[in-house]
Amino acid sequence: MQKKELIIFDMDGTLIDSGNVITNTINYVRNNIGLDSIPKIEMLDHLNNPDINAAEFFYGTSAFTDEQTRLFGEYYDKNCVSDIILYDGIKEMLSSINDDFILTVATNASVEFANKMLNHLNIDNHFDMVIGANNVPKPKPNPDMLLKILERFNIKSKDTILVGDSHKDKRAAQSANIDCLLVNWGFTEHLKEESISTTKELQKLLLKLR
Repeated sequence: MQKKELIIFDMDGTLIDSGNVITNTINYVRNNIGLDSIPKIEMLDHLNNPDINAAEFFYGTSAFTDEQTRLFGEYYDKNCVSDIILYDGIKEMLSSINDDFILTVATNASVEFANKMLNHLNIDNHFDMVIGANNVPKPKPNPDMLLKILERFNIKSKDTILVGDSHKDKRAAQSANIDCLLVNWGFTEHLKEESISTTKELQKLLLKLR
């Protein structure tokens, strides 16, 4: 793999373990619209599946309704910094590469929530840009966020790499002609030979791209 100038990180499942608050938020919406809770393991297994209609799977509607969006934001705004932690070694990994690359975040969360969470965990200072699903017409697996980052820094796709945990990340990177590294500690399980198992391994790989 050739040298890189720009690294785009996914947030949930890559930098931050937010599985509990995501599960609790979706179940809060479900309970308020008369549906039973979904177990965490089932929830996270489907969360990053690009081949399902998320609104249909989680809430039984063809598209997200205004009520669902309101309930989700209502709960998430109050709880998005509770019960979240950095994955082991993330802070050290970011510090080690901070001076060698432009570091950014592309997340399917709203940018306001993303900034709040990154700030709470004291890693916001590492990123030159944070972009969320509400900043583009279509979130991942569409490439909109990635292309907007490339445009912002005037960097070519070949000089960029995406680090994520899901098939949505991989498809977005492919659509933007960007190399992708998948981590195996997030919400989606990958084959060992196709993914990275530890943050130390990720750190070594990224440092080789300087």
